[in-house]
Amino acid sequence: MNERVTLVTGASKGIGRACAEHLARDGHHVVGVARSDPDGEFPGDLLTADLGDHDAAAAFLADVSTRYEFNGLVNNVGTVRPIPLDEITDQDYADFVQLNMTAPFQCAQALLPTMKAQGFGRIVNISSELVQGILKDRSVYTAAKAGVIGFTRAWTLELGTYGITVNAVAPGPIETPMFTRNHPPGSEKREARVSSLAVGRFGKPEDVAHAVSFFMEPESEFITGQTLFVCGGSSLNSGALM
Repeated sequence: MNERVTLVTGASKGIGRACAEHLARDGHHVVGVARSDPDGEFPGDLLTADLGDHDAAAAFLADVSTRYEFNGLVNNVGTVRPIPLDEITDQDYADFVQLNMTAPFQCAQALLPTMKAQGFGRIVNISSELVQGILKDRSVYTAAKAGVIGFTRAWTLELGTYGITVNAVAPGPIETPMFTRNHPPGSEKREARVSSLAVGRFGKPEDVAHAVSFFMEPESEFITGQTLFVCGGSSLNSGALM
């Protein structure tokens, strides 16, 4: 078995940081990429790049893919904020699609040569429970995250014979800085959201990282093309989403 070398995008905080820490404990050499510095020491190599800029992302990936023999990829980078349909600008649309769907495509394409050469690879795409339980004012985000699941299923058929599995994790309400900004403590929106959860609490980044780690294991080689909802039951109660 070759050394596990895994790229984690959006790795400086939240779900990406939890994935990096979990995978490092599992023995991966983690290479993280983010626009911001981490809180505390990062469990691997943290590189700076803006994957929200198509050309900057392409340049970064062209460089990093020659410096590391990657056989793992966690496409975590993404962004969301509520915008009604009639207020979405062309730039908003382009930004959401680039960061939530195009950047994962660019990362997978850049890392494929080393995975194919090794005859082994693990790709985990982070989607969202919103592809199942629709939330208003998130139309482009929801479409992009649905596209990530489409990629997951399509890539599975192309890459399976190379020993590469492709799966997705669809988080529900996870207590990250981005989620807290959209659901401030004490707000009615926050209380309504937690009441929709079968487990009675918001998720932690570590809950998602655990699912990602499972898909990344060598022993998970017969599991591919799947989407695992890590949502505390929220996706079963979409009428309560706010």
